[in-house]
Amino acid sequence: MNQNPIKQYYFITLLLFAIACFLGACKEQLPKPIAASTSTTGKTDSIVVKDTLPSFNSPAGIAIDGTGNLYVADYGNNLIRKITPGGLVSTFAGSGSQGATNGAANLATFNEPASVAVDASGNLYVADAGNNRIRKISAAGMVSTLAGSDSTGKVNGPAAGSSFFDPVGVTVDGSGNVYVADAGNNMIRLITSAGTVSTFAGNGNTGTSNGTLTSTSFNNPTGVAADIKGNVFIANYLNNNILKINQAGTVNLLAGTGQTGANNGPDSLATFYYPNSVAVDTADNVYVADGVNNLIRKITPAGIVTTLAGSGLAGAIDSTGTAASFNGPSGLAVDAAGNVYVADTNNNLIRKITAAGVVTTIAGTGSAGAKNGLAVAYRNKKQFKITLKSQFNIFYKPKLN
Repeated sequence: MNQNPIKQYYFITLLLFAIACFLGACKEQLPKPIAASTSTTGKTDSIVVKDTLPSFNSPAGIAIDGTGNLYVADYGNNLIRKITPGGLVSTFAGSGSQGATNGAANLATFNEPASVAVDASGNLYVADAGNNRIRKISAAGMVSTLAGSDSTGKVNGPAAGSSFFDPVGVTVDGSGNVYVADAGNNMIRLITSAGTVSTFAGNGNTGTSNGTLTSTSFNNPTGVAADIKGNVFIANYLNNNILKINQAGTVNLLAGTGQTGANNGPDSLATFYYPNSVAVDTADNVYVADGVNNLIRKITPAGIVTTLAGSGLAGAIDSTGTAASFNGPSGLAVDAAGNVYVADTNNNLIRKITAAGVVTTIAGTGSAGAKNGLAVAYRNKKQFKITLKSQFNIFYKPKLN
């Protein structure tokens, strides 16, 4: 007996509705990309997929804020990256294109950012070396030019008319003053919180003389750090030494004979090989990224130089002390607990050294890239040789006559 046509119509309609609901439910269960949460600055970080391993391209600088977020100057990608305490890597600022565009963080452009610093209010300062500018990223996520112009030079005065030559190091003190390692000019420059640029130290000549701020000479200074007491520390790259400028304005040799080497011991006998970056902790220990030696060195307040981590061989081994290895380490940052964070440039990794000297990889796969995602330790148990063709010349640009 045939069914009533009306009943048959309703039956088919209900069946089709049930199938549609089933398919819709399945579609909703498909995994979706998980966006990074909106930061307290009101700026949303780039969308990331948490199960994607993040990558970097010659990370050169690193800084840490009061809540444990790390910021990385991703030199080869023209980006500023962020690593949360939970290990989520995102793009904090930059489109990836080379340029000097200001504005919203995701639309701004950089050119070989070499160093980064962060102040107590959450503002970031970037040594935008390829643009000869110092850039600022506000807590609200807006990028601006703090100082520097289209011209290469050493002009002081109002920030907008000032000029730099290959500024590769930057730090900020507790009063909001920004210090710049102006490598190409052999100077340390100062940008006050009011926006005035001056020469803090250095006469502009290449040399090894210490003394007063105006009489001293540097040789391609690349790293700068300031402690809570007002002392400023300099990685004097081509002179293979570390300098200290005290509160009285006297420039003194902190460590290094000037000869290349990796000798530990008293500061007057210790040797370095193109030290590029420095950091200082609250106990007055100074840490040095000893780039060509592939070591992280430590200078105690008593003036004793030791190797905190690194075997001296190029590699990416996670271990303790001298059993670990690095490949052209550059930027350094230290937290309140005494942990040291390293931008391991030629390995494309971000590393961590505990106060006990235990080295781990906290972000990066080792391959060059710009992927965001959840940081997972990458361990390479084999040592390897440096591949020169894959390296950027970050810390030294030949001077033009």
